[in-house]
Amino acid sequence: MSSDREWAASEAARRRTFAVISHPDAGKSTLTEALALHAHAITEAGAVHGKAGRRGVASDWMEMEKARGISVTSAVLQFAHRGCVLNLLDTPGHADFSEDTYRVLAAVDCAVMLIDAAKGLEEQTRKLFDVCRHRGIPVITFVNKWDRPGREALELMDEIEREFRLKPTPIAWPVGDAGYLRGLVDIRRPGQMLRYVRTPGGVREAAEESVSADRAASEDGADWGKAVEELDLLRVDGAVHDQEAFLACRTTPVFFGAAISNIGVRLLLDAIVDLAPPPGPREVEGGGLRPVGAPFSGLVFKVQANMDPAHRDRIAFMRVCSGIFERGMTVTRAASRKPFATKYAHSVFGQDRSMVDIAYPGDVVGLVNAAALRVGDTLYVGQSTVFPPMPTFAPEHFAVARPVDLSRSKQFRRGIAQLDEEGVVQVLVSDLRGDQAPVLAAVGPMQFDVVSARMAGEFSSPVKLETLPYRLARATDTAGAEALNRSRIVQGEALTRIRDKAQLALFPDRWQAGSFEREFPAARLDHLIAAHE
Repeated sequence: MSSDREWAASEAARRRTFAVISHPDAGKSTLTEALALHAHAITEAGAVHGKAGRRGVASDWMEMEKARGISVTSAVLQFAHRGCVLNLLDTPGHADFSEDTYRVLAAVDCAVMLIDAAKGLEEQTRKLFDVCRHRGIPVITFVNKWDRPGREALELMDEIEREFRLKPTPIAWPVGDAGYLRGLVDIRRPGQMLRYVRTPGGVREAAEESVSADRAASEDGADWGKAVEELDLLRVDGAVHDQEAFLACRTTPVFFGAAISNIGVRLLLDAIVDLAPPPGPREVEGGGLRPVGAPFSGLVFKVQANMDPAHRDRIAFMRVCSGIFERGMTVTRAASRKPFATKYAHSVFGQDRSMVDIAYPGDVVGLVNAAALRVGDTLYVGQSTVFPPMPTFAPEHFAVARPVDLSRSKQFRRGIAQLDEEGVVQVLVSDLRGDQAPVLAAVGPMQFDVVSARMAGEFSSPVKLETLPYRLARATDTAGAEALNRSRIVQGEALTRIRDKAQLALFPDRWQAGSFEREFPAARLDHLIAAHE
């Protein structure tokens, strides 16, 4: 019905779905809390490393996250600000969890990239910028930790432009060097400076005072003068925000601040509403676009079990791509062409959840106990629709998993299967090893720590992990697998990936892979997508 199409399009225009991404320790989870605080979705901001009297961040809910002070899984927060509905996806920054971050980027329309004021562009930051460019995701940049000693603001701007070929256009510019922040200039209101008064521990919004240019010049003369001069230089260089160029991923609006002190966060939050794009038509496999006003469609980008230990349930996180989602509606799962009932649907805020009856393009819905759903699944109503598949990255670390207690074998198998479905690790098997000794394949070794912690804590089946000497994986076929397994010259092993039945050839290094190619020149041996590409 045309009214449904118009309603869906109208509601989509009010949505902003974005990810917060960066290198580890740049402050993603802290910024997530600060944004939620300024939108009045929470009353106090948490800390990644909880201090006395200060709770932990809502988006880091796993015990391992709380203990280590890092994010190891993406989290979803939804809240309202200035008449818009914001769907914020906080992601892991550590390279070992790249796959989770990359899956999240398939579900967002914009990204907020954090840069550490002292460290500048780090390795993982570079990778994520490249992914955003490849996916056509506009990027807003927030230079964090300006309340601590760091680099020159102009130096950071030059680095962004030089390394990313992306024109940085400042919107909130610092008055005072890193570590000596006096205030911020909103370039849209150049005749004033915003001065901040921190709250103890940064648990509440920092008080914000607007100071006239004359007063700023009088009280902060040298710092104010330097900021004005820098902005004039940038303006002459053409570093002025252009919305069309931003949406085309040619520029990135830049904000400075300090998330831990809630400085500059309101300006960033307002910019997400004003600048970030709403959901738009989405590319489908085989070519073409599915408009937001089309009948319902959704993409499953994440599966997570045991978020609520009391219920031991399983949630499939689905981004609504088009149309109107109504709890209880029957949809089609593209992979099986079979109907799927959406009886239990929740809106999620960190670990907390509430029943959701209706959702619109851009919203993220948690489908509870959806055992049939897998990461990358398309759900739809009406015309058959399949969204492009998500990439699976080449693993570089391998370990055999065995149950510590053989009497817990059933729990062991169930736990390994669940972690495979979530994408925590890739699970490889062979007839020779059997299902009691699967090989776990990971992009980074910290994924094995997650497996050990969750198998013991959630599935009551502690595991022993035996590291294998392989560091290289290639795609092969049945003939190639048989050739590798019978070779007496090459060190390697062929295994089947449970998730998609793909056959992988594992080698200790590229020289062994080269030896295999020379011994069996007709065998298939294809490169996989590397997480560092």
